[in-house]
Amino acid sequence: MPNAALAVEVAPDRVAAARWSRTGSLEGYAVESLPVGALAPSAVEANIMNAAAVKAAVTEVCNRVHSRDEDVAMILPDTVIRVFVQHFEDFPRSAAEAVPMLRWKLKKSVPFEADETLISYMRQAPRETGIDVVTALARLRIIREYESLAEGIGLRPGVVLSSSLAAISLVEDEKPTLLARVSGSTLTTAIVRRGVLCGYRCTELPAHGVNLKPQMLLEEIFPVAAYYQDTWQEAIQSVRVAGLTRASLSLSGRSRTNSIATCGRCYTPQSLMDASKKMPVRWRNATWKV
Repeated sequence: MPNAALAVEVAPDRVAAARWSRTGSLEGYAVESLPVGALAPSAVEANIMNAAAVKAAVTEVCNRVHSRDEDVAMILPDTVIRVFVQHFEDFPRSAAEAVPMLRWKLKKSVPFEADETLISYMRQAPRETGIDVVTALARLRIIREYESLAEGIGLRPGVVLSSSLAAISLVEDEKPTLLARVSGSTLTTAIVRRGVLCGYRCTELPAHGVNLKPQMLLEEIFPVAAYYQDTWQEAIQSVRVAGLTRASLSLSGRSRTNSIATCGRCYTPQSLMDASKKMPVRWRNATWKV
């Protein structure tokens, strides 16, 4: 897997780039806004609606971080890449056997044909016996839209992954931690525990920005939290939220380190679960570093 010093994130409202030094420190970053509607993230349909605007933004941020003929990590909207966490009692050791099996097993879970699917997977420790596998899938022609942006300015897209999978590495996960990440009207919920991705869900919210209500978050977060508690037989001990605008984010007097804080209210892990009870219940074939 390439160890790129340059990363470019393409989001619905902006393009960002960052460069790291050989010692791992941040050398520089740049952000450019996109016009409304220039990018429409989708796992199925064309994503780039205004090619000139998106290409200009990518070129500008890469110039500002002094990009050259090099590898780049492309970070894409979560909507583009489908992620699954599955349990197997037995799992092939060779990719030649594992990829066809995963492709067949997940063919009804993705809205495109198997021969159009890029797939990558990672083994991880299960709760008890067997093997847990994290699988990421995307439509080839959608990924090519983003790769072409980098290739058009002389970069080589060696790693492609979704933005929330990239963000998970920032989470302190010694205790079971739920990450809720909002990007526009997309909410991605992930639960991590000591390096293991225990749950993942990406959904569309009915509103975003100042129109986002706490109950909207709770309704979408609850299924992942409930699944984790039922499967792992332990409570979520920490909650982190990312991506809310300042207009919709307000912290109460409670601890900032162990709460969901949004829209003027603060939710600890326990209050999140209490409130939930009231509701009705690439390198080609190695594209993602999960």
